[in-house]
Amino acid sequence: MALPLLDYKLTSQDQRVFKAGLTNLNNEDTGFIYRLEDAQTPGELDELIWAAYRQVFNEQEILQFNRQIVLETQLRNRVITVRDFIKGLAKSERFYQLVVEPNNNYRLVEISLKRLLGRSPYNEDEKIAWSVQIATLGWDKFVDTLLASEEYTRWFGDNTVPYQRNRLTERPHSFTPRYGADYRNKLPQPRPYTPIARFQPMFEQFEPFTWEKFRQRSQWGAVAGLSLVGAALLVALIAISAAANAAG
Repeated sequence: MALPLLDYKLTSQDQRVFKAGLTNLNNEDTGFIYRLEDAQTPGELDELIWAAYRQVFNEQEILQFNRQIVLETQLRNRVITVRDFIKGLAKSERFYQLVVEPNNNYRLVEISLKRLLGRSPYNEDEKIAWSVQIATLGWDKFVDTLLASEEYTRWFGDNTVPYQRNRLTERPHSFTPRYGADYRNKLPQPRPYTPIARFQPMFEQFEPFTWEKFRQRSQWGAVAGLSLVGAALLVALIAISAAANAAG
């Protein structure tokens, strides 16, 4: 039996001010809210799908590799709702690898509330309450619970892409890194910078020639040995040549 959601005291933050000062940052350029009923053309539906990817996968993970073609096809054919599409993206293998695996439950709660409910957590008590749900239900059931919540239904319903609900003074959620400092610190660190030595022309890399240095540094024993070997080979070649001429 799953544990019920723990009680937590609501606080008066920006996301709880429902009238003045709110802005919709689903699209930072236009502030447009994407609803399925407004997507009457293939181009408008493409924009809605793009907005859903941007909201769930965030700015840093919008890549062709992360597309969920089956879910897109179902949404284009109106087989599933936008809520189902958002749920499918959040429960996809790519999202799990990029976001769920690198983070602890507390940070997952923060990311999930921002991306799926469009707001930051009210306080640490809410983080703890939802983190218990992740621990007991698992990630997929947690996503189901969050998207079936009264808050999600009230704000977005079945056919609206979630958007950021906050004052203009808050940093856009799209700038939230997909993993925290604890995971970042475990990643391989770059090698320290090593300055490159100044280029030296070829003539500067060698010492000037002097007979004194030549005499001191030469290995005269090796030179003498090689000279004897060379002289012996030369005598042998002369003898062989003379014998060949005599025989001819």
